[in-house]
Amino acid sequence: MIHLPSLSKDPLRALGIRVAAAVGLVLFVVIVVYIDRAGYRDVNEDGLSLLDCFYYAVVSLSTTGYGDITPASESARLANVLLVTPARVLFLIILVGTTLQVLTEQYRRNANIARWRRALKEHVVVCGYGTKGRSAVRALVENGFDRKLIVVIEQRPEAVRQATADGLVAVEGSATSAAILNDARVKDARTVIIATDTDEAAVLVTLTARQITSGKVRIVAAAREDENAPLLRQSGAHHVVVSSATAGRLMGLSTTAPPLIDVVEDLLTPGAGMALAMRSATRDEIGRSPRQVDDVVVALARRGRVMSLTTPGCDVIENGDQLVYIRDEGHSSTIIAEPVIG
Repeated sequence: MIHLPSLSKDPLRALGIRVAAAVGLVLFVVIVVYIDRAGYRDVNEDGLSLLDCFYYAVVSLSTTGYGDITPASESARLANVLLVTPARVLFLIILVGTTLQVLTEQYRRNANIARWRRALKEHVVVCGYGTKGRSAVRALVENGFDRKLIVVIEQRPEAVRQATADGLVAVEGSATSAAILNDARVKDARTVIIATDTDEAAVLVTLTARQITSGKVRIVAAAREDENAPLLRQSGAHHVVVSSATAGRLMGLSTTAPPLIDVVEDLLTPGAGMALAMRSATRDEIGRSPRQVDDVVVALARRGRVMSLTTPGCDVIENGDQLVYIRDEGHSSTIIAEPVIG
């Protein structure tokens, strides 16, 4: 099931407004009838009490009309023509409108999903919306990636609700299912980020995604254990991030070189300080050394491979190269940067 981003409307509040309007109409008719109660005829011929006025208002507005209480005087009949009858029509509109709204919302939802499917292309599919998945989405958004181009696949209802509340489209189901991946239009995706809770699930999702996309879509997977990284690569993942090994290295750095932890966290946290980014080389930079560029270049991405500046041939920027550089978030470059995924 596809869940579009949740709107700010509160269904209970909308229902409460309708109920309040219906009760208000009943009270309005009660007041009109009670003021002119002498102009009404009751089969008991004992006059109309306040309870009788409520009874007459309810059966009149609901079009039941038992006929035991009827307007007899001209003023009472005029009030029924000018006030009670319009109130009856409005009361029916409120009741029928609730049903029509449900049908309209269902049609609108199907139309929005169809429109979303037609427009979806070059998007990012995030499999799993736990801690890793939310962090990946946060990094994408902070680097300028459009939320509308992010699709979350998650089978936990609470995580689906969280994703839609965050303004994302969520597909409810297991990412190991080919049908669910097809619902997320994985064939037209730019990248598939696999952030499942277990390495076993990550391998199954990777195999399924590779089979559907025929290896044409980049797959980035997260592994808990270092020993499972080769298996994920063999399954079709282009990049594997090992969470346990990365955490261990960071903890080791915090012991031997504590300032490096601050640098790494700063680089990985967009919005303030320094941040890793990637952009295409400009025409003026082609033929120059990466060290002569105004930005602090740390690597080159050439023909799908990321190479350090010490690699032979990387001392000169070639046409089609992309520069991996450190961007100062406080003084952003005028060149639009693209986020580095993986």
